Amino acid sequence: MAKNKSFLLFFIVFSFISGSLSQYELEELTWLDDRDDEISMFHNQHSAMRRCDLTSGKWVYDQSYPLYDSSCPYLSTAVTCTKNGRPDSDYEKWRWKPHGCEIPRFNALEFLGRMRKKRIMLVGDSIVRNQWESLVCLVQSVIPMARKTVTYVGPTMAFHAMDFETTIEFCWAPFLVELKKGPENKRILHLDMIEENAKYWRGADVLVFDSAHWWTHSDKYSSWDLVMEGNSFYRNMNPMVAYEKGLMTWAKWVDLNLDPRKTRVFFRSMSPRHNRENGWKCFNQREPLEFFSHPHVPEPLLVLKEVLRRMSFPVSFQDITTMTALRRDGHPSVYSKFVSQTGKQHLGDYKSDCSHWCLPGVPDTWNEMLNAML
Repeated sequence: MAKNKSFLLFFIVFSFISGSLSQYELEELTWLDDRDDEISMFHNQHSAMRRCDLTSGKWVYDQSYPLYDSSCPYLSTAVTCTKNGRPDSDYEKWRWKPHGCEIPRFNALEFLGRMRKKRIMLVGDSIVRNQWESLVCLVQSVIPMARKTVTYVGPTMAFHAMDFETTIEFCWAPFLVELKKGPENKRILHLDMIEENAKYWRGADVLVFDSAHWWTHSDKYSSWDLVMEGNSFYRNMNPMVAYEKGLMTWAKWVDLNLDPRKTRVFFRSMSPRHNRENGWKCFNQREPLEFFSHPHVPEPLLVLKEVLRRMSFPVSFQDITTMTALRRDGHPSVYSKFVSQTGKQHLGDYKSDCSHWCLPGVPDTWNEMLNAML
């Protein structure tokens, strides 16, 4: 501390004599001397975050949440559950508390300051769009209306914070690899082709990927008709074998095309569904589960971890699966569209969505965790 003060004194005197500091800047520098303890505290907290297991914890009720409300103009109708008639709102107020630390509360200005002149892109399916809408809503309130906009290019949509020269983008690529129409309008999943999607990822400073749900659809709702690898077609490839092959194509592209000194890459684990009982498992749920008596590790998660382990690029793995599985209360259920008072007398006539998430809600926590990892 004494060395810091001696250096600061020397720097102030030298700069003041040479005329390179204004009186205001001089006052700022002397004020900085009183901040040493706070700076040390910040670095200690940052070090603790790096050591903390963010995935092990519990949901705690917090009246200071949510961080925005359902009037955010960037939310899809399907996730604005309160506006759609959901009678309870406690699902908005649960905060994830790791056992060994605290995840910092999301601060929009601080986030935008760090992401100045950067492109952040979230890549995947509609649940990734769920997360994109959450992140945009977390930041948009601090930006004047005239200084923000959304643009669309191909399968991407981008929120622009103009004064920060920051973009937060979503790219639709549910398999990461390419799904194309073939003869007789057959849907062909090309396990070794990715460039048609990946060309949109180039130049991003932060990439967040997720791909699992479309690989795990049942035979009745299969997302493809044929699988193709090289010149060979397959009608009945095991979905987890196909998933691993598709991920390996993605991993090879990342290893060969991205520079870890320029791009941060995250892979978010799969968001669990509560779709048993024909989609009614999440209906009328009002609070999180406290724990699982028999924790289950989904097979796609095991496949993903093995692929990431074999990569040379340092991908950050964001594991949200177990913590999110506790939140069966957070889905839209029947409130993915407006339900009138009359409609509430016949809720059995509505489809129940136990895959996506109400906003504000669970994806806000994913983004607070992402912010902490960044």
